Amino acid sequence: MKFHYHADTDSLYIHLTDTVSVESEEVAPDIVLDYGADGSVVGIDIDHASHLVNMLDVEIAFPKVQTRVAA
Repeated sequence: MKFHYHADTDSLYIHLTDTVSVESEEVAPDIVLDYGADGSVVGIDIDHASHLVNMLDVEIAFPKVQTRVAA
């Protein structure tokens, strides 16, 4: 997952995968979902991002993954 903020356009793009987008849909004002060929969401575009998201408070949390030890 990659986050790209474009200050010149005040847009935040969240790349969920490296898959190329083939279709887009505005699902709410200033929020566009990009879809891959298989219909899965591959990215999220947020226009006027500074009004919707405090860029200084963006936090990424990863859940702990429990690994098995081979016996």
